[in-house]
Amino acid sequence: MAKEFARTDRVGDFLKKELSLLIQREMRDPRVGMVSITDVEVTRDLSYAKVFVTFMGIEGEEAIVEGVKVLNGAAGYLRSLLSKTHRMRTTPKIKFLYDKSVSQGSYLSGLIDRAVSDDRRDDEE
Repeated sequence: MAKEFARTDRVGDFLKKELSLLIQREMRDPRVGMVSITDVEVTRDLSYAKVFVTFMGIEGEEAIVEGVKVLNGAAGYLRSLLSKTHRMRTTPKIKFLYDKSVSQGSYLSGLIDRAVSDDRRDDEE
C-alpha cells in the first residue's frame, strides 16, 4: 500500500502553518506587510525548505524584492522559533521566494474577462 503523504509533505504543511503564525505574530517590520505563504517545498533530507510567499497590498517590483529580502534576513530568527515548537532532530534552513502565480492568475483572469466582453460587444453589433 502506497503512502498517502510523504514525510516531506507533512513537514511542509507544518512549516506553512507555523511560519504563517510566526510571521503574523513576531514580524514587526513594516516593509513586510501582510504575507501569505502559498507553498513550502522541503528537500528529501529535511535540511532545506523553500517557502513561496505573496504580499497583500504591496505593489511594484522594488517593494516585493525588499519584502523578500526582509523575510530572508529574518529566516534565522524564524528558524530558531520553529525549533522550539517541534521535536524534529533538525529544523530546515528557510529560504523565502516570491510566488508570481497569484499575480499572473489575476492578470490572466483580467485578459479572459476582457476578451469575453469584447466578444459579446462584437456579437451585438
